[in-house]
Amino acid sequence: MEEARSVFAFSAELLCGRRISLEQFRGQVLLVVNTASRCGFTPQYAGLETLYRTYRERGLVVLGFPSNQFGRQEPGTAEEIGAFCASRYSVSFPLFAKIDVNGAHAHPLFRFLKSEERGVFGFLTGGRVTWNFTKFLVRRSGEVAGRYSPSTRPENLALPIERLLAE
Repeated sequence: MEEARSVFAFSAELLCGRRISLEQFRGQVLLVVNTASRCGFTPQYAGLETLYRTYRERGLVVLGFPSNQFGRQEPGTAEEIGAFCASRYSVSFPLFAKIDVNGAHAHPLFRFLKSEERGVFGFLTGGRVTWNFTKFLVRRSGEVAGRYSPSTRPENLALPIERLLAE
């Protein structure tokens, strides 16, 4: 099997249960985020939605991947997650089915993202995602351009996003 060279080699299941290929996002800048509904960083959904609405016409897509791996902060069903995100934060960007981002059952997309951008302390953590709302910024070509910690506020990504949109 050929080693993946871009995020477009992967597919994932949406909250509604439909599997899609990330190939459909080729040519767009992606912000891939592992999310949770009961986390101190959950209010970042508002900032992620603002980024999406601000830049989607220029080619940005935010992709949210709920995960229950950190403090069991995403215990809900797909329906509960979708309803929460819609009612509390008016999320309109694509949300995917709950996944693991670390460990033996980590989604292949997150294995790829972590191998491409190990993070500031990657040499200590082996590149593991350390908490909810870790963010990966991806070029239009599908190459990972950057990794941002959970504490990085979405609005602080505006400049890196604008740079990638201009490439």
